[in-house]
Order: sequence, then C-alpha cells, then structure tokens
Amino acid sequence: MLIKILVLLVIAVGALLAYVAIRPDTFRIERTTRIAATPEKIFPLIVSLRAFNSWNPFSKGDPAMQLTYRGPESGVGAAYSWTGGRSGSGDMSVTEVHAPSQVTMDLNFLKPMAASNKAVFTLHPVDGGTEVSWAMSGTNAFVHKLFGLVFNSDKMVGGEFAKGLADLKTLVES
Repeated sequence: MLIKILVLLVIAVGALLAYVAIRPDTFRIERTTRIAATPEKIFPLIVSLRAFNSWNPFSKGDPAMQLTYRGPESGVGAAYSWTGGRSGSGDMSVTEVHAPSQVTMDLNFLKPMAASNKAVFTLHPVDGGTEVSWAMSGTNAFVHKLFGLVFNSDKMVGGEFAKGLADLKTLVES
C-alpha cells in the first residue's frame, strides 16, 4: 500500500513539474490610463527617476526602502538601486528615451528572487489628453513559472501599475 502511495505521489509531482515546464517562457504585464495633460507635461515625471519615485507605488509601498541614485538626473543612464524589508533589492536604469513618447528601463531584481525585466512607458496623445501605458516584460524561469501557479503576477503587479498610474494622473492633473 505504501509503495502505491509513493508511486502516485511521484507521478503527481512529475505531472506538476511537466505542467510547469510547458507554461509560457515569457510574460508581459501592462496597464493604461488617460491623463488630461500633454505628453510634454507628463514625460518629465517618468524620465527622471527621482520624479518617477514620487508616484511609483513600489517605492512608496516600503517605508524602509533605501534608494541610491547614480548617473544623470534624467534620461539615458539615470539609475537607482533599492534595498528594503518588503521590497527586496535590485536596480533600475533608463536605457532608451524617445521624448516625449517613450521611456524604456532595465529592471533587475536581486532579492527575494533574481529576475531581469524591461519596463516601458508609452505616451500617446489622444483627444483631451494623453494615454499613458506602463508595461513590463521578461522571461519566466522555472521557479517563476512554479510561483505563477499560486500567485497571479498579472493581477498583483498589474494592480500596482494601475495604482501608480492613478497617482501619476492625480499628480499631473492637480
């Protein structure tokens, strides 16, 4: 009887691992909002990482977070590192700028789990303002695929993106 249980357990674990292995190797999370302002008014609040962190929910969500800025104040080469109790540690740097329509950043997480992602902000003029999108994409390592079985990253991270865009909207429109 014990052998049958062990065999079933091995089969179940093997099936779970096989399922995790065939899950998507890449991901993309994106949220968008409309802000009643021109791209030129919004853009400086994204391309400057100090300004970005005034509305970034990830930096606001960890009161113990310590930020260390380096490079230029804004634009390509602007960067910062963070470490915090809830937020772990990592760094972000601006890698590409197309003023006033797009900012691309490299986002590297060191702790609690290592990952390297791209964050892209796009600003599209629309009637009455600007449509601002915040997207993040990257690869899913096996452990991230396994983690995704329990936690919905799109919902968790996407919710934070929506919160940050709402704070950006409030900041720009007030």
